[in-house]
Amino acid sequence: MTDGTSDAELFKTITDEAPDAVVWADAEGVVRYWNRGAEELFGWSAADALGQSMDMIIPENLRDRHWEGYHRVMGGGESRYGRHELLKVPALRSDGSRVSIEFTLQTAEHPEYGTIAVAVLRDASEAFAEMRALRKRVAELEAGAAPA
Repeated sequence: MTDGTSDAELFKTITDEAPDAVVWADAEGVVRYWNRGAEELFGWSAADALGQSMDMIIPENLRDRHWEGYHRVMGGGESRYGRHELLKVPALRSDGSRVSIEFTLQTAEHPEYGTIAVAVLRDASEAFAEMRALRKRVAELEAGAAPA
């Protein structure tokens, strides 16, 4: 770069300020990176999130299933989700409310933490609500339609 900014500094600035939430966690599921988008989506500051278990954003009824898959993938196993597949799940905000999120997930090697999980997440609550309303309307129309 010609202005004295290194590629690493530029990458950090872009990631820190990305509108989507970017979260990294180590092999044990401890949050190691939490950007401004994550602060806005989940309500916890980076200072509050760093060093905490990802349980802080995983609804209790989904934790067993989450950790089973997480530890399998972090142990070198394959995810059942493709590289470009959007995962869609409910998550928790700092106030205890739920939010519908969609995200991509990949693993990477980090010099300090070893294998990390990197997620890029966004609020999909509005899209989920619209889809539920459409499904309900289709079901109502199908229920009211006379057989041919």
